[in-house]
Amino acid sequence: MTVISATRLARDIGRYVKFKRALGYSYQRGELILRNFERFAREHAHRQGRSRIDLESAVTTWLLRGTDRSALTISMDLWVVRQLCQHRRRSDPGGFVPDRALGSLARSKYVPHVFSHEEVQRLLRAAAQPRYYAAKIPAITVRTMMLVLYCTGLRFGEARRLLISDVDLHQNVITVRESKGRTRIVPFGADLAREIRHYINDSPCHVRSGSDGTNLFVDRYGGPLKRTAIQYIFTTLLRKEGLKPPCGRIGPRPYDFRHAFAVHRLTDWYHKGVDVHARLPWLSAYMGHLNVLGTEVYLHATPELLQLASQRLKRHLALQQ
Repeated sequence: MTVISATRLARDIGRYVKFKRALGYSYQRGELILRNFERFAREHAHRQGRSRIDLESAVTTWLLRGTDRSALTISMDLWVVRQLCQHRRRSDPGGFVPDRALGSLARSKYVPHVFSHEEVQRLLRAAAQPRYYAAKIPAITVRTMMLVLYCTGLRFGEARRLLISDVDLHQNVITVRESKGRTRIVPFGADLAREIRHYINDSPCHVRSGSDGTNLFVDRYGGPLKRTAIQYIFTTLLRKEGLKPPCGRIGPRPYDFRHAFAVHRLTDWYHKGVDVHARLPWLSAYMGHLNVLGTEVYLHATPELLQLASQRLKRHLALQQ
């Protein structure tokens, strides 16, 4: 059993956040999660009539709180607080660390949706129609952001946070800064460059006359896009096109453009007859993963991909005879 004071917990959290930032991580979301846990632990001890915090009891109760929390949220909470507890062991070798088995509570059943080329085209046409959503975000902004997500596989937050200075339309590269603690260069094609140039020339004056520190994607008033607002618009478009049920959390998400990018890239390589296994590390680096294991999550066996792989195997076996 690990029993500590509320002051000690707050100090340990502060040290751990400082440690993560010294490694180059912004760690904003992680700090929010840990501060939420700190408040909960204080209240949990108070409800039990204790002046000190039973760390094991506080962590377990905190993870199981509520009935409407998604599996992904529970998993993130467990990951962050487990890292904190492991860090505490530097000064408290016998300190409590939550077991990975608690992650079984957070096993997500969600199956990502891989948009077909036809579905992507439908969504792009819908995005160009401002009648589908509130006018605070221009239609050209929504459509261009959707193109960037699909053509580059950027994470939703990475695209939303892009600055004008991050997009080089002379060399056709995007600089994704400090994402997951790393910065990477993402090349893109001439067709996407034309779309981005068209967006900058025809978008509100806040983008055309903006400085390098101005966000690339802004609302009608020149402010950076709020995550909730742009996600709401994307979700509305998915529902209008019949790709997502009228209510509930099931169905495709904006993040699924990243899954579609990976699968379509893999499918294109099969069509071109290239060595897919040799190219996978390229795809991994392009998407910002440390290794291929991180990319495997996005590689789904669509019917077309299975057929192409089967045909390649059949040809390979024929050559062996």
